[in-house]
Amino acid sequence: MNEALGKTADNIHCTEPLLNDQSFLKTMLRRKKESDLVQKPLKTRLNRVLGLVDLVYLGVGSTLGLGAYVLAGEVAVKTSGPAVVLSFAFAAVASALSGLCYAEFASRVPKAGSAYAFSYVSIGEIVAFLIGWDLVLEYSIGCASIARALTGHIDKPLGFPMKRFFNETFPMDIPFMAPYPDFFSFSSILMLSVLIAWGMRESSLLNKIFTVVNLLTVAIVIVTGIFKVDFKNWNIPKNELPQNGKGGEGGFLPFGWSGVFVGAATCFYGFVGFDAVATTGEEAKRPTKDIPLAIVLSLAIITSSYCGIAIVLTLMWPYYDQDPEAPFPHIYNKLNWYGLEWVVTVGAVFALFTNMIGTLFPLPRILYSMASDGLLFEIFSKVDSKTKTPFWGTLICGAFAAVLSSLFNLQQLMDMMSIGTLMAYSLVCICVMILRYTNDGTEQSTVNESDRGGFCIMQLISSSFNLSNSRVTNKRTARLSTIIIIIYVVVSICFCWTMSKAQINGQLNAITGTALGVFGFCLVVLCVSLFRQPQSSKRPLFVVPWVPFVPCLSVVLNIYLMTLLDSATWVRFIIWLFIGILIYLFYGLRHSEERLTRRRTLDEAYMKPICYDIQAC
Repeated sequence: MNEALGKTADNIHCTEPLLNDQSFLKTMLRRKKESDLVQKPLKTRLNRVLGLVDLVYLGVGSTLGLGAYVLAGEVAVKTSGPAVVLSFAFAAVASALSGLCYAEFASRVPKAGSAYAFSYVSIGEIVAFLIGWDLVLEYSIGCASIARALTGHIDKPLGFPMKRFFNETFPMDIPFMAPYPDFFSFSSILMLSVLIAWGMRESSLLNKIFTVVNLLTVAIVIVTGIFKVDFKNWNIPKNELPQNGKGGEGGFLPFGWSGVFVGAATCFYGFVGFDAVATTGEEAKRPTKDIPLAIVLSLAIITSSYCGIAIVLTLMWPYYDQDPEAPFPHIYNKLNWYGLEWVVTVGAVFALFTNMIGTLFPLPRILYSMASDGLLFEIFSKVDSKTKTPFWGTLICGAFAAVLSSLFNLQQLMDMMSIGTLMAYSLVCICVMILRYTNDGTEQSTVNESDRGGFCIMQLISSSFNLSNSRVTNKRTARLSTIIIIIYVVVSICFCWTMSKAQINGQLNAITGTALGVFGFCLVVLCVSLFRQPQSSKRPLFVVPWVPFVPCLSVVLNIYLMTLLDSATWVRFIIWLFIGILIYLFYGLRHSEERLTRRRTLDEAYMKPICYDIQAC
């Protein structure tokens, strides 16, 4: 009998892998428990040295750069005119909505990895991997594009000596690549990678110095610009515009409200980077308190700087005569303020260096988090015993970004930047809603008598709008809320795609108008239905206000901006995701720590000795 029981136990143990993996979709959607990250003491191999001030400097330094020194002039002359300040304001609103969601998740899940860690807790492993893989692309291309812009800012005042030398010595006649390799951007990324890998204290100190210089430059620009303010530049009549048609219709809105919103999509790039703060969950001294506050303070400083620069820029000089590549040096040259021209140039260089630090810093930490979970190769999870940083991961990431910067031009790199950022922002907002309506652990709530019985329309309406006014979450309400969120995302895609097509075509016919009305009505109904559902009583220190309205609005804005991107960008993005899926299927799926932990738990259960003597037991 004992032998038979032993064989039975062996058979069960042998078939466990098949039983555990029989549902492929369920395996890929396995989730981390939030309690594993926040209810237990958070252990980390990284060095906790970052305070609130360090995090604010990181957020501002990662973000305040190209938007101040390039985008303001480009958007003013091409799409928005003096209303560029409104474009920055709308972009700030879209970023702030996502920033609030980042802040809640950082307070709820204080772990390295940012949106990757957030989605692993709320959605599942495959989605978390794809978001992490998407962030790798975002930060790599972000660093490469900034390094390429840095070369241009240094080379232009000197008369383009590097451009001429590299173009004559190392020409590249390869389609879809830069005309010549940019060795300066290559070496600058490698230099900063070594510095960041050397230690968190050292790189944080350098980031503080560069950010202070950047903010001083912005202050100098705004203060000196006040002395040349002319409000006539905000209301230039059409008959005073140049004959080449560059000035639109004149006035404060020369390109109409459509130009303001198109400009906002461009200005959104200037707010990319604040999410780097959310990757410091294992290096911040007080992650649940300092990270949310640092995100909010960073966005406030950045928005004030951008709007101040946009106001001064368009009041100092007519919008139609702005230089889209270097607006302030152009204006100071026109005003014969040659000293300030060089001050702004130097400030822009420091700003771009801080942006590079801001993109290089989170990149290895995302890979570290993914590798620690077993989804990427082990080398990315190794932490140097002396520097307490992911040393080799930082160097490998730096080398990858350096190669991108040397081989591709700035426009090609920037085209791929926004889609990854917007995708991550949208997923974080969705994750916040899913966790806010998650089950508190109650198996079954009180069921109203009217809800008993078979399925009917009234029962569906009662459940969808919580007519019983239940305030306790359970499996049923959590499942219903998740379904509502999924439908809301699908309808948002349809609504935004229809609206972007109508905007591109320049006309709104009856069919398109009706479709927008129907989709818009459905979004409102779904949002109200979600608002009526009971929310989880488990709240972190920082919570997003007015849920679900804030994250729902953020999702719509992010998806709308994504639909404005060209098809080539989508194709390149899909190819990158396909490569990531292959890595996950052939490596991450089998080496996942979640899978191995569950396997060990089952093994321990099978290895427990069987007691055959009832009285002895």
